Amino acid sequence: MRLTKNTQGALFMAASMAGFSCSDALSKTVIATMNAGEIIFIRGLFTSFFVYLLARRMGALRNWRVILQPMIALRIACEALAAATYITALGMMPIANASAIQQAVPLAVTLGAMIFLKEPVGWRRWTAIAVGFVGVLIIIRPGRDGFTTAALLAIACMFATAARDLATRCIDKDVPSLMVTLCTAISISIFGALCIIPFGGWQPASTTSLLQILLASVLVLIGYQGVILAMRTGEISFVAPFRYLSLIWSALLGLIAFGEVPDGWSVFGAAVVIASGIYTFYRESRRRAAEPVAQESEPRVPA
Repeated sequence: MRLTKNTQGALFMAASMAGFSCSDALSKTVIATMNAGEIIFIRGLFTSFFVYLLARRMGALRNWRVILQPMIALRIACEALAAATYITALGMMPIANASAIQQAVPLAVTLGAMIFLKEPVGWRRWTAIAVGFVGVLIIIRPGRDGFTTAALLAIACMFATAARDLATRCIDKDVPSLMVTLCTAISISIFGALCIIPFGGWQPASTTSLLQILLASVLVLIGYQGVILAMRTGEISFVAPFRYLSLIWSALLGLIAFGEVPDGWSVFGAAVVIASGIYTFYRESRRRAAEPVAQESEPRVPA
């Protein structure tokens, strides 16, 4: 049976989330002995090497000037910010909590699509977005002194990831996905190298740590390529909610690898975020289904 574009995009996103979640768990195991810049740099080198070999074999290499395209440059900048903030946050908070905050990315993507891509968003989806961000606040529960550093980093990563996905959607279709991945991986590696000294300087890496980062780089490659293919294949509103699968992966990995058990408030906050995202997807599906009818009758206010 031939799969629809949306189904293909959903499968790509599911594979991407599995890759990123496992890579995050591996990165968390070495963050205690290596700073985030060093991890990003080494992981980026491995990833760049693998992507280059794959792109060369598949004939996906293009002139390097492609990186100068505004949307590709924006995607790279957002990816760099997301990587630095998230890996740093992982060293300060449970992986399940960090992942739960990232579940608000589809809501941020919907908000960004409305603002920058002029997609219609009615009051119901506005409400769902607001409720979803309340769920994020439930997860991080800012204290008397406000947001913790870990929470701020996780939130920054959330918005950077949403911006990355929107930029990916706007990249010229003629640019191969592997070329986009390669440009991103090389740029992230350079960014990581620049962050080593500000983040505390170079720390000697053990063989075990290097092997863990090597495996993490392979998983990041799966994640990179999966997100790019997902966002360029299916509709944003359909594909984005499949990010929620990463929460299941992260919770299991946190429990098995680090003995982390999310508390009741974190689980409740994650449920609020996910429910809001699913409702947003539902309203988007209803809106698209009603479009042909609306075109034949009178204009309507988007729901």
